[in-house]
Amino acid sequence: MNYVFISPHFPENFKYFVVAMKRQGIKVMGIASEPFEALDIELKESLTEYYKVDDMEDYNQLLKACGYFISKHGRIDYIESHNEYWLETDARLRTDFNVPGYKIQDMAPIKKKSEMKKIFEKANLPVARGKIISNIKEAKKFIKEVGYPVCAKPDTGVGAAGTYEISNDQELEEFFSYTHTEDYIFEEFIFGDISTFDGLIDKDGNILFLSSFVYVGVMEIVRDGLDNFYHNQVIIPEDLMEMGLKAVEEFGIRNRFFHLEFFRTEDDGLVALEINVRPPGGWSLDMFNYASDINIYELYAKMILDQEVNKMTDIKYHCAFLGIKFDTEPKLNHSLEESLEKFGDIIVQHGPMADIFAPVMGNYSYILRSKDFKELQEAGDFIKNRG
Repeated sequence: MNYVFISPHFPENFKYFVVAMKRQGIKVMGIASEPFEALDIELKESLTEYYKVDDMEDYNQLLKACGYFISKHGRIDYIESHNEYWLETDARLRTDFNVPGYKIQDMAPIKKKSEMKKIFEKANLPVARGKIISNIKEAKKFIKEVGYPVCAKPDTGVGAAGTYEISNDQELEEFFSYTHTEDYIFEEFIFGDISTFDGLIDKDGNILFLSSFVYVGVMEIVRDGLDNFYHNQVIIPEDLMEMGLKAVEEFGIRNRFFHLEFFRTEDDGLVALEINVRPPGGWSLDMFNYASDINIYELYAKMILDQEVNKMTDIKYHCAFLGIKFDTEPKLNHSLEESLEKFGDIIVQHGPMADIFAPVMGNYSYILRSKDFKELQEAGDFIKNRG
């Protein structure tokens, strides 16, 4: 099997996909702009081939790279990045080289929030009222229906980039004082935490892995400079399981990871927010492994080879992510060394986070694991204690 991995070195833990695939006998060919010499040694040793381009945004260079791989290794079976940023590039390459998977014509329902909303509604799942807005007159008409605050975000966007919470007429006028080159969707503001529905599904629609996280909104973390603490759910709530499975089926997801987000409202209801056809970000893949004592990268490699895999593993541990921001005041009360000394038995991973992720994930991150959720909370409170 020939597998082309777009940007296999980033984020850093994606190298484990390459390691696992090599172990299963898959030829993995990487494309990126990073010099080969600068790659992690484990990644270098696991890649069959590496093609360095000068500019990842130059599509012709990516075409040339794939053409080279075909001339040397034969037909390409997979093209993947597992990365929201490159999702459309993956699809465009699959289209041009007739590789199975999402093609460019399949992008709208999984990239445009306005189109996602239609699929959620088709599955009879509640969604926030929303509309593509092109001017302040349309915005005022929409706000008259739903009231302030509203959330304005790019219809096609990655994460919370370009997202605004608009709470009054002054903020609305300020929003329209800027030039926005992309379409914006306005949505009624839903108050509540986010519950995710994450998993891996094979080509026949069999779900091989499921998990769920609970976290506050990304927009609030970025806007207010908050440390980021989120945790898994050892037992996925029944209503989330039902809605999540409905959505996965309605979107027709196959042979890949999925990451759905729902608002858990103040009255304990669920409202569908969005779908991503890739793994959740940051260190979430590693949290899957720690929470269930599995190797999710190995599971993925076996899945694409159509090998038999073990029955879906239960979630055994409470697992939490904590991302600390260095530039937030007041300063932390406890050093890294103090945190490790006090909670070293449940801190299973820690280290710096890439700068590009820092506004959301923090500058220095921890994964905590315990059978006792209160112990996780105690550790999280200790590590991020300030003032």
